[in-house]
Amino acid sequence: MAQQINNDKKNVKEKTKVPFYFYLILIFIPILFFVLLEIGLRIFGYGEDLSMWVQATPGKKIINANVAKRYFSNVKNFPTTIEDIFDSSKSENSFRVFVLGESSAAGYPYMPLGSFSRYIRKRLELNYPQKNIEVVNLGLTAINTYTIRDFIPEVLKQKPDVILIYTGHNEYYGALGVGSLESLGKSRWLINLYLKLIHFKTVELIKDFLQWSGKLIFGDEKQKTGTLMSRMAKEQSIEFNSENYLAGIEQFDGNMRDIIEMCKDENVPLILGTLASNLKDQKPFISKSENEKLSAIKLFNEAQVEYQNKNYKKADSLFRLAKDYDMLRFRAPEKINQLIKSYQKEYGIDVVDIDSIFSSASPNGIVGNNLMTDHLHPTLEGFQIIGKAFYEKMNTKNLLPKEKPIYDFSTQDEITKNEFLFPQLDSVMAVQRIALLKNDWPYVKPEEKKLESEIIPLKNIVDTLSYQFLKNIITWPDAHYKLAERYLLKKDFDNFIINMTALIYQYPVIVEYYNYMDNVAIALLQQKDYTNAKKILSARYNLRPDAITTKWLGNIALSNKEVDKAIKYLEESLKYNPEDLQTLYNLSGAYALNKEFDKAKITLKKVLQKEPNYPGAQSLAQQLFLTN
Repeated sequence: MAQQINNDKKNVKEKTKVPFYFYLILIFIPILFFVLLEIGLRIFGYGEDLSMWVQATPGKKIINANVAKRYFSNVKNFPTTIEDIFDSSKSENSFRVFVLGESSAAGYPYMPLGSFSRYIRKRLELNYPQKNIEVVNLGLTAINTYTIRDFIPEVLKQKPDVILIYTGHNEYYGALGVGSLESLGKSRWLINLYLKLIHFKTVELIKDFLQWSGKLIFGDEKQKTGTLMSRMAKEQSIEFNSENYLAGIEQFDGNMRDIIEMCKDENVPLILGTLASNLKDQKPFISKSENEKLSAIKLFNEAQVEYQNKNYKKADSLFRLAKDYDMLRFRAPEKINQLIKSYQKEYGIDVVDIDSIFSSASPNGIVGNNLMTDHLHPTLEGFQIIGKAFYEKMNTKNLLPKEKPIYDFSTQDEITKNEFLFPQLDSVMAVQRIALLKNDWPYVKPEEKKLESEIIPLKNIVDTLSYQFLKNIITWPDAHYKLAERYLLKKDFDNFIINMTALIYQYPVIVEYYNYMDNVAIALLQQKDYTNAKKILSARYNLRPDAITTKWLGNIALSNKEVDKAIKYLEESLKYNPEDLQTLYNLSGAYALNKEFDKAKITLKKVLQKEPNYPGAQSLAQQLFLTN
């Protein structure tokens, strides 16, 4: 009987045994659901395009303005780069440099024209005019090594000749940092995994749902005012050697090692810069009281005393300690620079000691307001020092183009600075940016803020346009274009040229800017104002020669009896438009004046073949054949 019962149980088990494929189906159904969901979301265009690059114009790439949305969720105004473009396919004649970092790399407060990358670009353009120079600055405000690590694989695909990185100040409060408003915790591998998964629309949907539900439950948190970095500081007090402090160091070290290894795997030269900051003239933002141990303000005051007593070495050490014990981590601790230097020994990569270079360029060897606009952003001179330091390291390591430079190396820096483009409007923008920065936390308490009209008096059109730009009323190109129009109305052609040149240098693919300069030049020619027409045509020629600029520069030179110049420009014009009869006729005349009669005859014959009755052609023909 017992045996029968056991057999019956066995039979029941065998009958009720779940087939293996049933488990496969259980696993497959949710996978299929998410696959179909992902496909559906992509088909219907859900969410943002978070790809790295977009087409600027046919054949040209630019970083996607939405790329910052990978890292920022809780702020309304996302940071953008200075919008450098480059060829979609790198040509054999290209020399391509990528610059990565935070707001200092972007050139704050002088962006877009004042960044150290623009010094490098200008110096390369001046010395290697035969090369297609591409210096692409991907610096973003309020980011850190998480963003740079995420960028690097896409940057490497663009075949850079060298990568330059200046980063570390934002490691704590930059997007996804341990003390950031956008923090996802302290797990580096988890955050980097998230940055890979965010490209899936399903993950973006989940992220959006969590944000929506959070606002529904807790309400829409009031947006803070102030600079982006001040709004990003969630954990405002991070003590020296605390858990969060050490997590920030570990975060920087881990991400930088990944970056270095990725570059080495692709055999792409990488140059890192140590970080400089305002030591002497920036007191700690948040400090323990002076009667407590490790008080940053106490150390700062002691440093000032030592400085006044001319004990500069001791003062420097105390200033650096005060910075390290400043609990608001807006300036990178000394440990960051120590790590950067250690990578040179460990990995054999190149490091530029910007910190030491700034110290050497400062009174008594301590950096202050002489090279800093605030707590860490360099002056325009400071940015040019950084650019020079990176450039000279590239030269030392044989990373510059192989062709012989136009200028002797010893004169290149001075020539670059003399040719460096930085209009008055951009200078005013920088001053106003810093004024707004220093009228907000952490420089002043909220109750101590002044009215903007007090700190930024609008005395003229330049002040007004600058302020409108900073308040997002108009764009940077709008500001320069409006100012150029104003100068044109006042017949201030020099300043008209400066602002139009700035626009074209920043956005070389916008045809309308070239056309505007051409039309103004032609109008001046019609008015017989050859002096100002020549100014505009010369500026236009330096930006991008074409048939019109070369033709009229040649014609003006010919009328001024500058025959050699006339021949140079007119010959160049024919390369762009070989059918232009006026250019052919004038070039024939220029050859004749230069006693190159054979060339004059050959050129004039082309005119007569196409238009026998071209004005003056028959008369010139008679003179030529009678002369020779």
